[in-house]
Amino acid sequence: MMRWIIFVLIFIFLTFYGLQAIKTVTKYSWIHYLYIAIGIIVAGNFIFQFTSGSEGRVLSPIKSYAFGFVLSFMALNLVLVSILFLEDITRGIFGLYDKFSTKREAFYFPERRKFVSQIALGLAAIPFASLLYGMYRGKYNFRVLNYTLHFEDLPNAFDGYRITQISDIHSGSFDNKAKIEYAIDLINEQQSDLLLFTGDMVNNKASEMLPWKESFGKLKAVDGKYSVLGNHDYGDYVDWDSPKEKEQNLEDLKTIQKEIGFDLLLNESRFLEKNGERLALVGVENWGKGFKKAGDLKKASEHIQPDDFKILMSHDPSHWDEEVVNDDYHYHLTLSGHTHGMQFGIEIPGWIKWSPVKWKYKHWAGIYENLGQYINVNRGFGYLGYPGRVGIWPEITVIELKKGKKEA
Repeated sequence: MMRWIIFVLIFIFLTFYGLQAIKTVTKYSWIHYLYIAIGIIVAGNFIFQFTSGSEGRVLSPIKSYAFGFVLSFMALNLVLVSILFLEDITRGIFGLYDKFSTKREAFYFPERRKFVSQIALGLAAIPFASLLYGMYRGKYNFRVLNYTLHFEDLPNAFDGYRITQISDIHSGSFDNKAKIEYAIDLINEQQSDLLLFTGDMVNNKASEMLPWKESFGKLKAVDGKYSVLGNHDYGDYVDWDSPKEKEQNLEDLKTIQKEIGFDLLLNESRFLEKNGERLALVGVENWGKGFKKAGDLKKASEHIQPDDFKILMSHDPSHWDEEVVNDDYHYHLTLSGHTHGMQFGIEIPGWIKWSPVKWKYKHWAGIYENLGQYINVNRGFGYLGYPGRVGIWPEITVIELKKGKKEA
């Protein structure tokens, strides 16, 4: 209860400041009342959606939209507060100066300047419109990102080998089948040799994937489709009636993955053979710093040799930092996801790559290299929580393996 009281107080404070800007810019009272009404509806719907459920931290599409709208409205007001509060301090200083310099008996507080409110509203409209756009279009703005990685010890038969990676499907959030079908066609158009999925097929329950089984069953790759589990796949964020029900949910998800055509690697490895040479494909269960640690790298690699060329699938990139890079085995390429790039940020290739998630994860999006080993952190196929994406778009990664050194 206390957290909701705190939320309501913060929301009222932010909305009050936003209303001050509205009142300064326009004197039409119906606009003022409309602004208040929108605030009440957005906050009321958010509180209702998040207090009426009883399944734990399950995020349905309707809950996600409730969160998205309250986030957008608060972002608008937060920018207004930042500017108008600063102006209030400035006006207060001038008021004090005027009182003591002119010896006024009453304290004089200058009126809020209209142009400041106009500037504040203009700036506040940027994140507000961006968040709404992210909910309407950005979440399905799929991008194909191509990388070429060079390895001197890559088996000759795999020179030019193409791998498509997708991650973080989060099927429980989807609300547009046509867009998902488009993305699946886009994946197949890459005509890669191998398709790898690095975890989080669902938000919480295996049943979330049932409406999408047929669509994802259309995914194709010459040498097969392989997958691992992510932290959301275990059902840890649901208040199950019994441990048996939770266990059955995981078994159902494993069955669904098999029916779709994925070979799910549970701390296991497979060999991909071509012209008498091979790659070792290793898949661990989720291992994350601050998250479930079911991954067992030693067990997953027990059947491969030190000199095998190794590709590792591990959902959480913190695993690479904590265990993989300094392991006795040399894992040439690790594929991860998990971060979603926080679904919000700014990326201009060659200029800037920024998201608030960088403060939590050292490796949060794209290709990184350390000790001659690479990791790709996929930005995610779907979305979770905020039902949109701004600046960090849904990603389909295509990696081409090349024999030899990279040309300078």
